[in-house]
Amino acid sequence: MVSGAQRRESQMATTQMSDTEQTLTVAKRFEASFNRHDPDALMADMTEDCVFEHIEPTGTGFGRHEGQAAVRAVWASLPEHFPNYRFETEDIFATGNRCAYRWRLTWDLSDGGQGQLRGVDVYTLRDGKIAEKYTYVST
Repeated sequence: MVSGAQRRESQMATTQMSDTEQTLTVAKRFEASFNRHDPDALMADMTEDCVFEHIEPTGTGFGRHEGQAAVRAVWASLPEHFPNYRFETEDIFATGNRCAYRWRLTWDLSDGGQGQLRGVDVYTLRDGKIAEKYTYVST
C-alpha cells in the first residue's frame, strides 16, 4: 500500500518532469525564433516583467534589460551587431523551471569571414514563459 507521503513524492516527481519538459520545449522554441530573427516570437515566450542580462562583448549595448520593451530592443538590434547571425546549441539541460544552455553564435564579418562567440544561457521560467535569461559569453 502506498502512503500519503509516497503519493505526494510521486506527484511531485511527475510535476517536476512535466515542468522540465515544458522548460526544454520553451528553450528550444526560443532558439528557433532566435534563428529566424523574430523579435515578436521571442517576446511571446517572455514574461511582461522579463529580465535579460548579458555580459560581453563590449560596445554592443549589452548589460541588464528589464521589461518587454527593453528586451525587444535588444533582439531587434542583433542584426546590426551580428549580420546574418546563427545560433547553434552545443548542450542543453533542464530541471523544473530552470534551464542551462551552452551555445555557439556565428555571424558574417564585413571582410567575408565569420565571427564567433560561445556562451551559456541560464533561464528561469514562470507560468511557461522565460522570466529571466542570463547570458555569459566567451570571446
